[in-house]
Amino acid sequence: MRRNLAARIGVWSAQHRKTAILGWLLFVVLATGIGGASGLVEMSDSENAVGDSARAEQILDDAGLGQPAGELVMVSAGKAGDWQGAAREVSAAMGKTGEVANLAAPIPSKDGKDALITFDMKGDAATAPDRVQPVLDAVSAVRADHPDVTIYQFGEASAGKWLGDLLSEDFKKAEFTAVPLALGILLVAFGAVVAALLPVGLALTACMAAFGLLSLASHQLHLFQTTYSVMFLMGFAVGVDYCLFYLRRERDERAAGHDAETALRIAAATSGRAVLVSGLTVMVAMAGMFLSGLMLFKGFALATIIVVFIAMLGSVTVLPALLSWLGDRIDAGRVPFLNRRGSRRARTSGGTAGTVLKPVLSRPRIFAVASVVVLLALAAPALGMKTEQLGLEKQFGSDSQLSVAYRQIDESFPGGPAPARVVVKADDIEAPALRKAFDGFDEVTVHKAQNVAEIEVPLPGGEAGLSELREKRLPAAFDGTGAQVYVTGELAGSVDFNDQLKRGIVPVFAFITAVTFLLMLFCFRSYVIAVTSILLNLLSVAAAYGVMVAVFQHGWGASLIGSEGVGAIEAWIPLFVLVVLFGLSMDYHVFVVSRIREARDRGLHTRAAIEEGIRRTAGAVTGAAVIMVAVFAVFGTLSMQDMQQMGVGLAVAVLLDATLVRMVLLPSVMALLGERNWRTPRGLNRLPVLEHGEPGTGAGRGSAETPAGSGLSA
Repeated sequence: MRRNLAARIGVWSAQHRKTAILGWLLFVVLATGIGGASGLVEMSDSENAVGDSARAEQILDDAGLGQPAGELVMVSAGKAGDWQGAAREVSAAMGKTGEVANLAAPIPSKDGKDALITFDMKGDAATAPDRVQPVLDAVSAVRADHPDVTIYQFGEASAGKWLGDLLSEDFKKAEFTAVPLALGILLVAFGAVVAALLPVGLALTACMAAFGLLSLASHQLHLFQTTYSVMFLMGFAVGVDYCLFYLRRERDERAAGHDAETALRIAAATSGRAVLVSGLTVMVAMAGMFLSGLMLFKGFALATIIVVFIAMLGSVTVLPALLSWLGDRIDAGRVPFLNRRGSRRARTSGGTAGTVLKPVLSRPRIFAVASVVVLLALAAPALGMKTEQLGLEKQFGSDSQLSVAYRQIDESFPGGPAPARVVVKADDIEAPALRKAFDGFDEVTVHKAQNVAEIEVPLPGGEAGLSELREKRLPAAFDGTGAQVYVTGELAGSVDFNDQLKRGIVPVFAFITAVTFLLMLFCFRSYVIAVTSILLNLLSVAAAYGVMVAVFQHGWGASLIGSEGVGAIEAWIPLFVLVVLFGLSMDYHVFVVSRIREARDRGLHTRAAIEEGIRRTAGAVTGAAVIMVAVFAVFGTLSMQDMQQMGVGLAVAVLLDATLVRMVLLPSVMALLGERNWRTPRGLNRLPVLEHGEPGTGAGRGSAETPAGSGLSA
């Protein structure tokens, strides 16, 4: 019988290992070098916005009216007027830096105890964070000279610098923490240094190549600043997992008595095929984000597709070549008390899995119901989920210097730190009707040459104030003038983004569920398996949503992970987690169900096949899950609230998916369904049968090791 694609690739790589290894290294070097030389292009404000916010930003871009980076400095004193001396010194010190423009006189608060100084950074707002340090130093010097007053600073440039520094530190922290963690876990799993280094090395080189290709692609599709972090998160976790599945199967077959060549061929035909199916499923699921209507998600989709494809490619090409070249040297650097290659029982028994499976398969109905109840209980808080684009004051935590400054300024000058910006475009911006409309606003800037005007409007009422501005105040002022009037700003952008997400999540969800169903249907020729896959994934996602809402929206237990409740979930997180988990869950699902189908194709009845499949994959799934949970948990410890939410949400979902779902719910549901698991629609009878094992080798046959239908004893 003809070998499947993964087996043919694996055999070719093993026979041409020098070509495969050198080709991989050349690809990584070229992709990294060319991508690094091209640089990353980030998206503009108008590209990141949607709705009215995007239209407003686009008008300003088309008119060449790039908004300068605005800054606020508030000087606060114990008594009215005591701020005057310090305020004068602040203004003078900032003026001497040569970096500020439009420096306004201090504006006193209602009680006279505070004063607000507004100014803009000179030059391009995009580069202002790189040039704001002299201004920050000037303010700090005055602050040190006046301990009797308190000085706060907040603005686009200072927040941008803070954000840039944090992202740089966080990315280094993630990289230098996740890699040793994964290496340590793999050392425990394999008991040998070389075997542990192999998946980590391949995952890192896959990420390096993906970074380069993404930088090239960013010249066509501009990216959000956290896209690299998302790519590393996905690429490293998936890359290690794919190699782990492949390597674990090869070592299991060696432990079962096969020679090196046969073991590698079986691993390629089975785990290699599962890697191809899993990778394809993840990439197709990620492609669903292109339907969201948001450039942010298009960038995430592109990044994850690139890195998953490269990780998958490396696992089925260069990994077989390396295994063929290393041979028994894969066990070099054995760690005492951890290396158990010589013990067949240690490799194949799945002791913990066997202990769990025995009662599950004995009483599948009870365990199925109990598992669903637990998952639904965890999901319950998600019913009250609130999403918003978290402002920088929420991203950094309530105790950070930036958040404190924002809060204090907002209390003394409500709406000041994040005002709405109204953009007005007309054929004649100085028409009498428009002049009359402008009279109803305090801060109006008219650009006569471009026939555009900008109006700053404080929003002390939050979303209620924005709604009143858009639905009442602006129509009352500008109806009948013929002008285009749009509102942008931090709050307006968040509201518009949320509205687009609500519209976009429906086609994304429909796409990934339909594609997952079709892929599982084609792979296993069973609509029951396909439907089960989708339902199990939805339960995992719902439970992850519930935990995120409980921790980050309500603050339940947030302090345990060094975070806090901020009253909302970052707007892009739910859709991203949905898509990612639908993709990642298929890693385990395809790997486990393929092994169950493999056992059934050898003649075992369904319940015995479930037991064998779960037990034989337990070690690999556990190791892969531990690595993914560890990597995601590292992101849960970073400084940014959205990174924390993403890391914790994904870590919890993978943990539940690899334990409760795959070890309890999946086998109990499959046991209840029995032979109905394998029902093939009539229309699929003409399609080619996809082999789930290596034909003609007797790979892992139950008759060779354990009597068919008796489960596993070794």
